[in-house]
Amino acid sequence: MIRLQGVRKTYGKVTALDGLDLEVREGEFFCLLGPSGAGKTTTLKTVAGLERPDSGTVALDGRDMADVEPYDRGVAMCFESYALYPHRSAYDNLASPLRSPRHRLPADEARQRIGAVAELLGISGLLDRPVGRLSNGQRQRVALGRVLVRPARAFLLDEPLSHLDAKLRQQMRAELKAIGAMQRTTTLYVTHDSVEALALGDRIGVVRQGRIVQTGTREEIWYEPRDTEVARAFGRPRINLLPGTVTDGGGFRSADGRVELPVRAQASPGTDVLAGIRPRDLALRGDGHELTGTVYVTEVLGRSVEVTVRLGGQRVSLVAPRADAARLRPDETVRLSLRPENLLLFEADRPERPGRRIETQR
Repeated sequence: MIRLQGVRKTYGKVTALDGLDLEVREGEFFCLLGPSGAGKTTTLKTVAGLERPDSGTVALDGRDMADVEPYDRGVAMCFESYALYPHRSAYDNLASPLRSPRHRLPADEARQRIGAVAELLGISGLLDRPVGRLSNGQRQRVALGRVLVRPARAFLLDEPLSHLDAKLRQQMRAELKAIGAMQRTTTLYVTHDSVEALALGDRIGVVRQGRIVQTGTREEIWYEPRDTEVARAFGRPRINLLPGTVTDGGGFRSADGRVELPVRAQASPGTDVLAGIRPRDLALRGDGHELTGTVYVTEVLGRSVEVTVRLGGQRVSLVAPRADAARLRPDETVRLSLRPENLLLFEADRPERPGRRIETQR
């Protein structure tokens, strides 16, 4: 188990971690999601012992790591920058942890372990090749493999798929998920990609400006985002946020008065709010609350089509089956259906912070 409590880390005038609290359970695959500069990599380095926090505690399996050197923490870290030995072959890089005094394995056992990981990562044919002759994607897989071959109490993975092409990234996500389920090794995985976080994480922590702003399962993060910034972080296309106010009956009316939605907001009438509608919760056909608009633009996404629709002075995006949307043309009138139970409501965004989610009665 990994636990950080009140961890603060500064670099001069820059605050990387600002009282960060985080707990990763035993055997859990935990994804830490946030933009560049949010403090993700600093969190990993602090757990690994490569950075010493200015204050707060880091504990592994209940033991305070304050005076424990990185080598003795029993964690394996994969750096985004590879950190490979450039003068050695891919095989020797994979074997390097298994040749250390702490993890030394017999040659045959090490070879079998390396072979299994290399096959899993699709680099079996590259083992004799010098690292300098590998592509960036191949180097990243070697760097990831060097972590996976090593016995460790926890894996710390810093955006290990960021340099792979889309097809290989999707394949590797499935492989990493299988590895996590099979080995049950505690894994702290850092990413800026919400798709990766949703696909891999048993739980997800959203980090912003050095603090964890929300932790939960993918369902909790998706259906109950803490604020508009968390809601915007998940989903492609991004969530639609319509500005408006709360009506006397607790419903929603858009700023131009053209859109009304049947929510029962636990907020005072006249409160400035944002109505959140996921694009996949809107449909061109189906039961639910009906909205009428005109087509603005369509974009084919393989078997689906992203349709942008004008609703009064606002635009909303939805994803529809290609058969339903292929013949739509700009300015064509369309009727959308929305299930009210999928609506989200937020306070209006403020300069100092994003709008927080408002509870609604179902």
